[in-house]
Amino acid sequence: MEQTVSGLSGQQRARGPLRSALVVGGGIAGLCAARDLAAAGLRVTLVEARPQFGGSVGSHLVENLVLDSGADSFATRSEAVAELARELGLGDRIISPEPLGSWTALPDGPRPSQRTGILGIPGDLSEPGLAETLGRFGLWRARADLKRPARVGAQARTLGELVRQRMGTAVLERMVAPFTMGVHSAHPDALDLDTVSPGMRQALREHGSLSGAAASLRRAAPPGGNVAGLRGGMNTLAEALVEDLKQREVKLVLGYDVLAVDRDPRRPGWMVLQRQPEFGDKSAIARGELLVLASDGPTAVRLLGAQSREISEFQPKLGPQIALATLVVDKPELDAAPRGTGILVSEGVPHVRAKALTHVSAKWGWVRESLPDGRHVLRLSYGRVDSSGRTASPELQLKDDQLLTLAMRDASHLLGVELPHSCLVDGDVVRWEQAMARPSAGHAEKVAAFRQAVAQMQDVAAVGSWLSGTGLVAVVADTRREISRVLQEHGVTEPPPAEAAAHGV
Repeated sequence: MEQTVSGLSGQQRARGPLRSALVVGGGIAGLCAARDLAAAGLRVTLVEARPQFGGSVGSHLVENLVLDSGADSFATRSEAVAELARELGLGDRIISPEPLGSWTALPDGPRPSQRTGILGIPGDLSEPGLAETLGRFGLWRARADLKRPARVGAQARTLGELVRQRMGTAVLERMVAPFTMGVHSAHPDALDLDTVSPGMRQALREHGSLSGAAASLRRAAPPGGNVAGLRGGMNTLAEALVEDLKQREVKLVLGYDVLAVDRDPRRPGWMVLQRQPEFGDKSAIARGELLVLASDGPTAVRLLGAQSREISEFQPKLGPQIALATLVVDKPELDAAPRGTGILVSEGVPHVRAKALTHVSAKWGWVRESLPDGRHVLRLSYGRVDSSGRTASPELQLKDDQLLTLAMRDASHLLGVELPHSCLVDGDVVRWEQAMARPSAGHAEKVAAFRQAVAQMQDVAAVGSWLSGTGLVAVVADTRREISRVLQEHGVTEPPPAEAAAHGV
């Protein structure tokens, strides 16, 4: 293999029709890439190291309920995910969460979350309850946003920098930080502004204030809220993608680690050397004229770095470690949904280690309908990243049973309802590594530089959340855009006749 790498890394594919593709990574990005390539008429092989496809859009069984083990919703700021769901025949499953609102746990007590903006940024600075959340000085400082020139914060690189300059520390730490800690597992100071809120900078220029910008982006979302889900869970999206790939005769390979990629010495294109540890390190080779890396960042750089010194110099940051503790409890007192659909947790809340709690059976009607009276599903999230980007969550080192015990205690504090261990019907812990991106300051520029380096290699593309940013909308939209670009470069601009007929074209 060493001779192959050194002797053929510069070999170029003879130009001609693109006939086959090899996709490495079977998360949502890899599934979407494989589907669009197969729809364009290519023979596609998809390889995944784990024993199942879907990545962080997966499922687990808790008390005979199939629940999401990762993402449970998608942002509605774009039609990307809804359009994909409709293409897969899931359009009638798209649902909105119950309109119960959510809460934020602050060091001085829980407060209802604001409903007028995005990312925790208030869109209406006269909204009732804002003074109690921010305090008199904090509210005065936030309202200064309305009088400041639009140029203030216009050059901010991080979300935290923008909010601090426009609205002050109280809004940042008591409203925005709990949101980003719960959703992105990171402090606003560690999040690239243009990645986590692509339209915010332009909206600030148009409306002249951050609150006006947040309100406009909130209004731009479809009716029903900022997020939506699928009846049966988001895991049904991954399942539908896999079934679609089978119908398109995509070769699906599970349980193989990719050790190396190289130019194929026997034909134009690429090949990957794989290892299957569960079966005595059995190795295999997969081939394709086009190579699509849909893995995490460190893996993509490791594999492509052997072919390009420029790519080998990139150092993508590792994503945060996350643990999700799901609890099924018998507690009729929770029928009132005391914290709505869930609660985000600010730093410094006494006696609580979780960064967020979702009252799953209050948020999604289909879950509630599956449960007997008085039974509820709660999901608590662990794994904070501080403003420097370091994971600061010692509770991740706990064993599963210990983490479930901690989750019961945290849920009691957050919901204001005592949950003794005797009410626990079932529980499960799911742990994720590299499941979320870490879009720090300058993320967009780094992605552009990486993709420019990849473009110097013939017949290669890279997709995934580490490039697009966190969230299904970002991943799906970026993947489909990138695959469309690659296909157009090879003169493939329309689906073959059979595909067109299937979609009524």
